[in-house]
Amino acid sequence: MARLLNTTTFLPSTPSLRRHPLPRRRTLVIQAKIREIFMPALSSTMTEGKIVSWIKSEGDKLSKGESVVVVESDKADMDVETFYDGYLAAIMVEEGAVAPVGSAIALLAETEAEIDAARSKATSTNSPSPPPPAPAPAPAPVSNSPPPQATFSTAPAVPVASAVHPASEGGRRVVASPYAKKLAKEMGVELSGVVGSGPMGRVVAKDVEAAAAAAAIGGVSPGKKKAAVGTGIELGSVVPFTTMQSAIKSKGVTMTALLAKATALALVKHPVVNSSCRDGKSFTYNSSINIAVAVAIDGGLITPVLQDADKVDIYSLSRKWKELVDKARAKQLQPNEYNSGTFTLSNLGMFGVDRFDAILPPGTGAIMAVGGSSPAVVATKDGRIGMKTQMQVNVTADHRVIYGADLAAFLQTLSKIIEDPKDLTL
Repeated sequence: MARLLNTTTFLPSTPSLRRHPLPRRRTLVIQAKIREIFMPALSSTMTEGKIVSWIKSEGDKLSKGESVVVVESDKADMDVETFYDGYLAAIMVEEGAVAPVGSAIALLAETEAEIDAARSKATSTNSPSPPPPAPAPAPAPVSNSPPPQATFSTAPAVPVASAVHPASEGGRRVVASPYAKKLAKEMGVELSGVVGSGPMGRVVAKDVEAAAAAAAIGGVSPGKKKAAVGTGIELGSVVPFTTMQSAIKSKGVTMTALLAKATALALVKHPVVNSSCRDGKSFTYNSSINIAVAVAIDGGLITPVLQDADKVDIYSLSRKWKELVDKARAKQLQPNEYNSGTFTLSNLGMFGVDRFDAILPPGTGAIMAVGGSSPAVVATKDGRIGMKTQMQVNVTADHRVIYGADLAAFLQTLSKIIEDPKDLTL
């Protein structure tokens, strides 16, 4: 037994003691990315959007946060920004076309070298499936008569795509709002010669009107102006007032601005009527008084907002309201200009309606329906009978937050402000 132990060698078989080959080092290959630019949801009710104009062209370098395309939603036209740096490789939805929310409208290449690959991807995505093969023609019957003479006509070739972009004039891209394009067509203004004052140099309606006015006054064709020698002034041009110049203009006040101002001053004394309930579990005493006013536009209704109406003077408020109405009808309102209201006004007095009830918009605490004013026979405080102009108003409120007594007190204050409007001009 001792001899056996001395001559026998025992090898360990424990797996942990076995030698394993060292793993090979992996080489990381960083590949550039091709990202899709999606049709955004610009409002809670938007299901599809229309491409108004591409601000950038294929091959342009983009920086994060830079505007790329103008999209028309169900409420307004808005600039859409890119979330990444890169190159606009391929436009998949052309101007004037409609795409559903969430669908790809363009491809963004991370590097310039990836542009061709992105364009190939866009082509394969948009290319239609090949048509089924045509059936083989039946064999012609054998005839001993001579074949008839064939007549060939040369027709002009139909181009597959135009080399000039549809939203350009003379091959140069012109970015303009839909309303500006419509005005330019009606007034005979060449957009290629109009300098835009909108975002990113976009041509808006007032630029077209200024070009048309310059043509009428100076005899210069729209979009083409002459510069006076040594002055730096373009002859025949129309320049809008600066802020200082606007301050000395005639001060016109609209009825809507008067109502909004009076309502805002009444809400200062009754903040509970300016409160809102958005989540169904709590309500907020809003720190700002933003008066939303319903405006009818083509195809629907929108509520431009006069923000901080209690703090803005009546003249500035009136000018701001005119600006908001123009933007609303041109579908140029930004989201904060129509969804930030804390109290809503609906005025149908101009249509001859004397009284009506308004539906409370979601998330707001109250809406006031304003009827038309008309003369009425009333008894005065001294017991006499006289004529006064009266106006009917009805308030619809969220009674989880605002009670009847709150509304009664608010309407009493509003009535006093309207009957004695000395504070409206402050």
